[in-house]
Amino acid sequence: MRIWSGSSPTQRGDPEQPLRWTIKSLRQIARALCDLGHCISHTSVGAVLRACGYSLQANRKTREGSYHPDRNAQFEYINRTVNAALAEGQPAISVDAKKKELVGDFKNAGRTWRPQGQPEAVRTHDFLIPQLGKAVPYGVYDIGANSGWVSVGIDHDTAAFAVDAIRSWWQEMGKARYCPANRLVITADSGGSNSARSRLWKTELQRLADETGLTLIIRHLPPGTSKWNRIEHRLFSFITGNWRGQPLLTHQVIVELIAATRTDTGLTVRCRLDQASYPKGIVVSDDDLAAVNITRCDFHGEWNYSIAPRATKLPEPSPINSQS
Repeated sequence: MRIWSGSSPTQRGDPEQPLRWTIKSLRQIARALCDLGHCISHTSVGAVLRACGYSLQANRKTREGSYHPDRNAQFEYINRTVNAALAEGQPAISVDAKKKELVGDFKNAGRTWRPQGQPEAVRTHDFLIPQLGKAVPYGVYDIGANSGWVSVGIDHDTAAFAVDAIRSWWQEMGKARYCPANRLVITADSGGSNSARSRLWKTELQRLADETGLTLIIRHLPPGTSKWNRIEHRLFSFITGNWRGQPLLTHQVIVELIAATRTDTGLTVRCRLDQASYPKGIVVSDDDLAAVNITRCDFHGEWNYSIAPRATKLPEPSPINSQS
């Protein structure tokens, strides 16, 4: 509908052009037209709009944001790194934090089988229950073994929490599976708790490298491509499908639902509640950062680097560490 008057909260469009778009309903448009002397029903307004090629449409997520010129090259670089590691029997994992979830009798998207006419009653509004708080799932997907580990936190999603989740995976699953390993490839987003720019992420990884004796090979996805992370499609999507339509009543319920996730392709998941505190705002000094035993790759060193144990000498370059 074209509106030639000044702008209002119900109008959209270029303020320098006379054409405006309205977000009013059909009944509101019909009422406004009647006020102007054009008597018309809301059904006729709808018919006119459809005849003009308009329809009700929801937003569609298609814009990926800024496109980095080396985006595809970085994905190819990550793929070569992971394939080289798996060929050598070294572990390669994809990590990320899943969406925070309110704990309690809240509506959870999806449907589940129940006796007809007896849907499970949940709260009308999604307001935090202070006594229950939120659940912060951080996942580790073992690319070679098609298995997952999820640490469900109750505090903040910080770099320390993220690295503790990786540490738990290694102690509970990875160490036994990859007993002779001396390196660990970690693919992660460029933002969030595992941000490529996070100082705390790097110092916590250094602690992990010192404890395990592993050289950590880090590969970050290019900015704006977080939904392309393997863990999103190989682990998180199945967890979401497994608990669809079921209120996440307690942290223990969340842990059990995550651990019960299985697929026909053999995915298995283990889960543990992490009740530790992870305060925000920890400052990493220049000296602490300088103490990190980091080696940056020639190709986008801000995304691709390795952190070796400080008690040992950095390994010689290998196909995993080089751009070849």
